[in-house]
Formats: sequence, C-alpha cells, structure tokens
Amino acid sequence: MRLTALYGALFTISGAVLLTITYGLMRRAKWVVIVYDDRGPEIRENLNRLKGAQLRELLTQSGIALAIMVMISIALGWLVAGRVLRPLRTMTATVQQISARNVHERLAVTGPRDELKDLADTVDGLLGRLETALNAHKRFVANAAHEMRTPLTLERALLEETLTDREATLESYRATSERVVAISKDQGRLLEALLTLASSERGLDRQEPFDLSDLARQALDSSQFEADARGVRIDTRIAPAPSAGDPALAARLIANLVDNAVHHNVTGGHVEVATETRAGRAFVSVINTGPVISPQQVGPLFEPFQRLGERTARSDGHHGLGLSIVRAIATAHGADITAHARPCGGLSIGISFPANCHTQVPVRAHA
Repeated sequence: MRLTALYGALFTISGAVLLTITYGLMRRAKWVVIVYDDRGPEIRENLNRLKGAQLRELLTQSGIALAIMVMISIALGWLVAGRVLRPLRTMTATVQQISARNVHERLAVTGPRDELKDLADTVDGLLGRLETALNAHKRFVANAAHEMRTPLTLERALLEETLTDREATLESYRATSERVVAISKDQGRLLEALLTLASSERGLDRQEPFDLSDLARQALDSSQFEADARGVRIDTRIAPAPSAGDPALAARLIANLVDNAVHHNVTGGHVEVATETRAGRAFVSVINTGPVISPQQVGPLFEPFQRLGERTARSDGHHGLGLSIVRAIATAHGADITAHARPCGGLSIGISFPANCHTQVPVRAHA
C-alpha cells in the first residue's frame, strides 16, 4: 500500500508539473496576425477571446487526462509493488519456517546480483554462522554432560560401596571421604572453567587498561611450584605490553597458557614466556617442549574437552578446556592467535592484543 501510494503520488506530482509547464508555455505564446483593413482591433480582440477559450479547454482536457492516468498509475503501481515485494515475501516465509531443527536450510536465491540477492546471501551467511554455533553448542553441552556424569557416578559408587559394607571402619570412611572431596574439588574446577568459557564467549563487560607483563608475572608465580616439581625450567623475556579489556579474563588467558605449557611438558623440559609491544600491538608468547604433536592436532586443541594423549580429567585434573578458554578470551578482546607444533615436540603459541595507546603507566590487574 505504501509503495502504491508513493508511486501514485510521484506520478500525480509529475503530471501536475507537466500540465503547469504546458499551460504556461501556451499562455505565453503570441499569435502574429496581419490585418490589411481597419478591422484589426476587433480581430485581435476576437483572437484573444479564442485563445483564452482554447487555454481553458486545454486545461480542462489535460486535467481529465491527468485524473485518468492517476487511476491507471495507481493500478500499475499496485502491480509493480507486488512484483517487487514478492521475493521479500518468499524470503520472509522461508526464514519464518527455519528453526533449530532445520537451521541447515537456506534461501538460495538465484538471479542477477542486486540488492535482494545481496540481502538473501547475507541471511544465508547468518544462518550458516548460526548453524555452526548451534552445532558447537550441542557438542559442548554433550561433552559437559559427559564430563559431569562420570565424577557424579563415581561419587555415588564410592558412597554406596561404603554404606553397604558392613565391615567398614573409620579408616575406610575417611579414605572414601577424601576421595569424594577430591572428586568434588575437580568438579568445582570444571564448573569454574565452564563458567569462564561461557563468560568469555559472551563478550566483554568492561574495558580497563592492563599490562600483559604484569599478568605474565602473576601466572609465572602461580606455576613455579608445579614447574619445580616436574623439573621444568622457565625462561622469561618480560617487557611492557599495555592493552585494554577485562584484566581478569586476560590474566586467566595467560595463566592457562603457562599452566598448559608446564603441565604438558617432559621432565627436564623448558618453557619460554615473553611479553612485548610488537608492530603497535601488545604481544605475549609461550613456547614449551613436550610430546611431539602433528600439525593436524593443533587446531582441535583449541576446541572444548580436547586433550593430548590418553590423559583424562580423572587422572590429571585437566579437562581439556584450557586452550578453548584462551581462544574465547582472545576473540572477546579482538586478539589474534598463532599456534604451531614444534618439530622437536611441544607448542609455540603467540597472541597479539590491540595496544592501549592511552596507557602511560601500566596498571596492575587483579586476577
């Protein structure tokens, strides 16, 4: 209706302007009359009356023609508007029928490249990203449910075994309680990691300045005990690297990198941690020795619940969420990640944050 009204109004205005121009030109037109006798004034007066009558007749007939063409233009405008909007109605109906069960469907509009084709391709791209996110969410929920189900089943089995044992002693109760407490602590770490991952994927709630060098020192202090226990040497090259974002999440990112580098290492291995400002961006890198990893394994390591080798959460307390959290936090900060397997074993990971050019004095963040 709005398009029809627009088309009709445009035609009416254009027709009225054309009629006005035509009437003005005809009114200004001068008739040249050559008279050879003394009746000239009378003839000129008659001609002027004739001209006025013709102008009125022209105005009347043109107004009738304009009114007829306005009606025709409204009918044609209705047909053209329907033709123009038909692809939009088709796309709208298709999108309304798409839900989580058939998010794989696409508009798949064919034809020449125009605004409607661009719109359809944009919607198809959005549906593709939505399908990827939904599939990732389903996999994540399934993996998380599996990870939580196993320790809960183990806890229940331990408690039932102790309760049904008629010869259970205080020491057996104590041993069972200690195992249940250890499992509960592991579940708490898993829940904390899941919450961190979820909050990172949601985006940043605040923008505060921080320095990667400060956060790296905090992470090194926390990992030094495990590194000494495993015989892993840590080398550092810490230089100022100011950036901005969520300091707590950035601290968790570096802590996860250092923790993975120490944990997934070999006896007598080493870890290199460096921070600096490079090409106008804040940069942190963590390089570690460790088991040999194929280049095809590097990408999946950044997916949730991916682990190296046959280690499991029950055996080493790690759930395969460390690098997925790193990727989510980096994405939330607009940071770029580069990771590759080292030929002699281990990983080399570098993350480039947008620099905080307005930070003059590094601000220590609280993890």
